[in-house]
Amino acid sequence: MPFIYRNLAVSPQTEEESLPALVASLIGLPATSLSGFHIVRKGVDARRKPRVKLIYTVSFGLADAQNIISRINGIPGLEWQPEQQPGAFPPQRTDQRIVIAGCGPAGLFTALRLAEYGLTATIIERGQPVEQRALDVQRFWRNGILDPESNVQFGEGGAGTFSDGKLTCRSKDPLVPWILERLADFGAPSEIRYLSKPHIGTDRLRVVVSAIRKYLMEHGFAIRFGSRMSDIIVKNGAVSSVVVNDREDMPCDLLILAVGHSARDTYEMLAGRGVPLERKPFAMGLRVEHPQELIDRIQYGCARHPNLPVADYAVTYNNAETRRSAYSFCMCPGGIVIGGASEEGGVVTNGMSGQQRNSPFANSALVVNVTTGDFGGEDPLAGVRFQRHWERQAFLAGGGGYQAPAQNLLAFLKQPGKRPVSSSYRPGIVEAELDSVLPPFISQTLREGIPEFGRKMRGFVSAEATLIGIESRTSAPVRVMRNEQFESIGLRGLYPAGEGAGYAGGIMSSAVDGARIADTIAVRVGAEVTG
Repeated sequence: MPFIYRNLAVSPQTEEESLPALVASLIGLPATSLSGFHIVRKGVDARRKPRVKLIYTVSFGLADAQNIISRINGIPGLEWQPEQQPGAFPPQRTDQRIVIAGCGPAGLFTALRLAEYGLTATIIERGQPVEQRALDVQRFWRNGILDPESNVQFGEGGAGTFSDGKLTCRSKDPLVPWILERLADFGAPSEIRYLSKPHIGTDRLRVVVSAIRKYLMEHGFAIRFGSRMSDIIVKNGAVSSVVVNDREDMPCDLLILAVGHSARDTYEMLAGRGVPLERKPFAMGLRVEHPQELIDRIQYGCARHPNLPVADYAVTYNNAETRRSAYSFCMCPGGIVIGGASEEGGVVTNGMSGQQRNSPFANSALVVNVTTGDFGGEDPLAGVRFQRHWERQAFLAGGGGYQAPAQNLLAFLKQPGKRPVSSSYRPGIVEAELDSVLPPFISQTLREGIPEFGRKMRGFVSAEATLIGIESRTSAPVRVMRNEQFESIGLRGLYPAGEGAGYAGGIMSSAVDGARIADTIAVRVGAEVTG
């Protein structure tokens, strides 16, 4: 009989091997009574710093549970856990030709979910396999030589491959555990199953993505790299085929559009084809970089114990009068700041961490909400033009070569005590006034918000901090409109998916969206067969 014990609070000095004996003592049983002990959830409680605690939820079986249940009934934190049976995937067959455009989280998890039903598809990806892509990205960071088709935004694994690999998701969707299990099956760290803030890290993500590719190919999927979807052929109001690289016509009945938030040429093509699009708000700002040791001391109130994770943070500020918010986004503890450009002549920043998060730096985006009224146009692509304008301003301020403009945090706030700028950012930084690369409302809101962050986190406003510009790809500025069955409202057979379609915001939510679309397609083709 399985049991759950919740809210087990221990000091960071406590080793996990001692947890079974500790739980057994708390419920008044010998340690030999417990079996199948495993961690369900692990988090950190730093509210009473420096007395930081690790908080566990654990699961275990009890020998002779029927005879002792009356003795342990009513113990705080202890509860019986019903057995959970894995869901079944009824096998499906179809003659419909399925194409998945994009090999990021939405595209890959659409494919993995289809494979559970015994279905297959052709995956087309404009970028390169992750091994070649890593070389192309390293060349860009080292020499400032950008490949517009193989970079931080485009290629196998999507933009998340060059990130911290965060797997946090506010959604309680039952697909989330399935996605975590699948990632662990393909080589992600096993602790992602139970950490309250799981992450993979860019180095481990590449291994995972490569393993997913091998699995899909073994299950009948065709995967084509260097294959950009340049057009959609429409017949009788439905997808008929897709054009690859402006020359090849690929027959297609069901098209999953999972191209990511930087596929601006795809948005333009869709608009030209009359596919219904709408403007979508997003956020934009700067990257801030601190020494990781400083963030650890701020968050834990002391030097970090080795059993504690490197500290992260989340900060927000709201101005009720202007209705502007400033907040941290995509925080990367123990990481570096990277160049994420995908178009020539534009600078884009992002953050990235390895699985060990062992860089001496911590970074986060500090962004401000951008509304559709800020775009300067009412057509669906106005937000794309807004992003592109400020990315080019950043390129000019950096002096070319994709170097990023940077400024000491105190200098940006017009406070004394600034230091020369330094950053882990690759391809490199140039000291500049960051007002020149941001709309005035963003600069102003950041100048209001950052001191507030400093009041919440004493030491955040520091001469050791550097701001790097700009962070512009927080989410898609466009939404490809769809109905409750995930299908485009204007083009039958088109299924907009994930972050690029405007329906997700990160690895997990994109993966969930893709899996949901796969379930919908499985039902659709099943109904067609039985009908």
